[in-house]
Amino acid sequence: MTDADAGGSVRQAVAADVPAVKTVTDAAYHHYIERIGVVPQPMEADHAANAAAGLVFVTGRPVHGVIVVEAHEDHLYVDSIAVHPDAQGTGVGGRLLRFVDARASALGLPEVRLYTNAMMWENQKLYPKYGYEVVERRVDGPYDRIHYRKRLV
Repeated sequence: MTDADAGGSVRQAVAADVPAVKTVTDAAYHHYIERIGVVPQPMEADHAANAAAGLVFVTGRPVHGVIVVEAHEDHLYVDSIAVHPDAQGTGVGGRLLRFVDARASALGLPEVRLYTNAMMWENQKLYPKYGYEVVERRVDGPYDRIHYRKRLV
């Protein structure tokens, strides 16, 4: 993949991006099914509805990075982040996380929140590198999750 293919900007997804959003999300999360024993929630999301609601942002041409965010009164919540395995290690995830910081700041929100499954240990190494701190670990049904936040102000 070249820099031209990488497409450095992040843009709001449109209906035509939905198949790529599903492809990238499934490719990024599929290997976790065996590890965590359940299908990760991002794989079961209604990508079309999320895109129509303006919650999905993508990067790359073709799309190889996806982030789903939802603004709340006091924070921006990252519902999911996915980087296609072919693009992992190329800075796409960092680009998406920096986008989230900028989006939260533009919306006047003081922090970003997200969580990851406790069995997704790669994420537990990644998020602190981008300024996220652990808030709590909580079991929600079949999901054992570690909740993070990043204060922006």
